[in-house]
Amino acid sequence: MFLICGEALYDVFPAEETATGFTLDARIGGSPFNVAIGLSRLGREAALFGGISEDPLGRRLERVLREEGVDTRHVIGKANPTTLALVGLDPAGVPHYSFYGHEAADRVLNLVDLPNLAEDITGLHFGSYSLVVEPTGSTFLTLAQQQSGQRLISLDPNVRLNVEPDALCWRERVEAFAETADLVKVSDEDLETLFPKAGAGDVATAWHRQGVQLVVITKGSEGALVSLRGEVFEAPGRKVETVDTVGAGDTFQAALLCGLQELDRATRAGLRALSLEDCRRVVAFAIDAAGITCARRGADLPRRDELPDL
Repeated sequence: MFLICGEALYDVFPAEETATGFTLDARIGGSPFNVAIGLSRLGREAALFGGISEDPLGRRLERVLREEGVDTRHVIGKANPTTLALVGLDPAGVPHYSFYGHEAADRVLNLVDLPNLAEDITGLHFGSYSLVVEPTGSTFLTLAQQQSGQRLISLDPNVRLNVEPDALCWRERVEAFAETADLVKVSDEDLETLFPKAGAGDVATAWHRQGVQLVVITKGSEGALVSLRGEVFEAPGRKVETVDTVGAGDTFQAALLCGLQELDRATRAGLRALSLEDCRRVVAFAIDAAGITCARRGADLPRRDELPDL
């Protein structure tokens, strides 16, 4: 089972306009929340560790997790409110977010909230603004450092400068998490934000030297650049009729972890034994899954029977 660590919130889309305003279409979301649900929909066991509000919106989030088959034993109830992310889409369907979450439930985890992990937790995934908002960010970093070398650690920065505008803060925190990680998935846009003067290959090489086994750099419709212990290949994208790209990266991440599990490679030892051929298959599987999400409104992640066998 993977323990997904991070935020749960609502993506809010402006919808139908009226004479006096407009209606809003709220969809459950948050990158780690989506990854947990994505794994469960793909037939893998997943749990979420994060702060969720005890307000009506938060209770709905937790109920959806249970309905989707996500283990909620490590969800921490908080009196703080639920984060809302107002989503605007550009003509290509690429989302732009405005976050409303000051002192929200997903930002106030402390060291006392850290879980005692059972043996069925074989890997942990960290990502998005939960890496940098405090005290949650430091709490998650402590957990990653505690578990590094024992369980598989996965990282997806998913940078949100409109939550924390300081790119240096992001870079320092991502580097700290990368020191604990076995797998890093990062978008080309995030890589440019984090390391504007470095090439993708140089960043991947530096992470490999720190112990990262697999680096996957996603490039939207162009596919992905992959480095497995320094062996590099390009994975082509898929043509789809895009509605929007909300949740596409989360789908890719969930499918990446799912694919590794299906090949019995979702452990530290398993990832070290992953062949280049199997890595190509897993990345292609993740690209296919992300394409399905892009063809739908919001973060509507696919189920296993919508995807081919590995």
